[in-house]
Amino acid sequence: QVQLVESGGGSVQAGGSLRLSCVASGYSYSRYCMGWFRQAPGKEREGVAALHTGGGSPIYGDSVKGRFTISRDNSKNTLYLQMNSLKPEDTAMYYCATKKQAWPPCPPWPAQDYNYWGQGTQVTVSS
Repeated sequence: QVQLVESGGGSVQAGGSLRLSCVASGYSYSRYCMGWFRQAPGKEREGVAALHTGGGSPIYGDSVKGRFTISRDNSKNTLYLQMNSLKPEDTAMYYCATKKQAWPPCPPWPAQDYNYWGQGTQVTVSS
């Protein structure tokens, strides 16, 4: 059973930075998409960024391009999301998710295509 555990959320002022981590375990296959999603109260879940474990360019949502960077450390089975120049509108619960896929690309949408989800980590950005 795939398990995903996020960490690194917190409260920060606008313009600040945070790095989220997602430790993955229980995979029975080696090629998949991994992504970050977020959901603010009263809003739909939004794809933030995703990448393929086999390589290729990550794909970002328009609202975070140029500010967020997704990366993966294969030796630690860990996915990261470096978030810079944070804005109050980035406030949300952030989730790590994955789905089996042989080849890239891996867009972080639609969210319902992703099969396994972590429990989420809260990010709050104050103005």
